[in-house]
Amino acid sequence: MARTTQAPGETAPVPQRLLAAATRLFAEQGFDRTSVQEIVEAAGVTKGALYHYFGSKDDLLHEIYARLLRVQQEHLDAFAESSAPVEERLREAAADVVVTSIENTDDATIFFRSMHMLAPEKQKQVRADRRRYHERFRALIEEGQASGVFSAATPPDLVVDYHFGAIHHLSSWYKPDGPMSPQEIADHLADLLMRALRP
Repeated sequence: MARTTQAPGETAPVPQRLLAAATRLFAEQGFDRTSVQEIVEAAGVTKGALYHYFGSKDDLLHEIYARLLRVQQEHLDAFAESSAPVEERLREAAADVVVTSIENTDDATIFFRSMHMLAPEKQKQVRADRRRYHERFRALIEEGQASGVFSAATPPDLVVDYHFGAIHHLSSWYKPDGPMSPQEIADHLADLLMRALRP
């Protein structure tokens, strides 16, 4: 698994140190096998500091994923709102989500491996956030299909599942020292998507 979170120094803000320590430990040991004590020791802070910024270990897990999704949503919104042709906007969005997922492999992998351990209300919130992202991505496909730029032969939901299924599988085979850079992988996957939508 790619290490995507470097341990910040002693001068880094406490929340950043806690998140970096939690990310490393959750990736190495698993969420359920990591104690709050191990996290605070690795971050060089007290339990009181952790509970000041995060109400629980659950909150750390939720934030690890939420920070990645916030970045991806920001990027997608910018692509969707640009004045470029829809095929350019979709391709940019399709490549971006691959690159950001690879750059944050630990965050994504930890979350998908441990999401079921979150409290029900947090699981509900995460699903709503992911659904909002997927709906905005799907809207670009629907826009292209409605205008005849993309083939309408495949339902938009299936196209979304196809692309994101490949992304969720990245952590099982991606290696930082492999033959392709994150951008090259992103370009290949985005091109596959665009070919699948060709009229």
